[in-house]
Amino acid sequence: MAQSSSKILIIEDDRKMSDALVAGIQADGYEVVAAGSAEEGFFLVHSERPDLLLLDLTLPQRNGLDILRQLRKDGTDLRVLILTSHNTVEDRVAGLNTGADDYLGKPFSFPELLARIDALLRRFLPSKETSTLSIGDLCLDRKARTASRGGDVLDLTAREFDLLLYLAENRGRTVSREMLARDVWREMSRFTPIDNVIDVQIARLRRKVDDPFSVKLLQTIRGLGFSLREPLP
Repeated sequence: MAQSSSKILIIEDDRKMSDALVAGIQADGYEVVAAGSAEEGFFLVHSERPDLLLLDLTLPQRNGLDILRQLRKDGTDLRVLILTSHNTVEDRVAGLNTGADDYLGKPFSFPELLARIDALLRRFLPSKETSTLSIGDLCLDRKARTASRGGDVLDLTAREFDLLLYLAENRGRTVSREMLARDVWREMSRFTPIDNVIDVQIARLRRKVDDPFSVKLLQTIRGLGFSLREPLP
């Protein structure tokens, strides 16, 4: 779900990729501007005042890391998500150390890209959200850190609540294990795989959230991850 009035700048020299990004992100409710070069991108950063930048690393004349270094040197208050085919561990570490807020390799899942955009904006922009969040008969209270379903309080551990809240904030979208490792477990490098830990926690959460109820909300999306959503009628 797009953050109200949020503007996103895309710096991507591949016209086909840029057009696809613009169309998909606009369809999710964001305002989008695009640049095909570093020079044009710098101009749009200062003229359009975007809230978030999607930055390709492979650009003509000047690469993406050079752009990022200059933005951080200038003190530009802008969230940056690197979107690139350069996706080794070393590439990711270099991007994050240079000042990126997030890093997503190509090829990528568009729902994951939208979820990461939404998470970055939610993290850094003033929140207008209420403390409560509902999906069907499932209700969460962010401030009280409690959850209930059908009026029955769910007995959740702190980790289970964090996991359920993250899924609820991305309701209807597929979240990958990589996203959960980074945003819930705070494992940025993934040097220590925790997929089995995530799967165990998902199974425990499902027993509490879904097993006692006829309508199942926590879905496993084969090969991609998990989604909290109401089933289609």
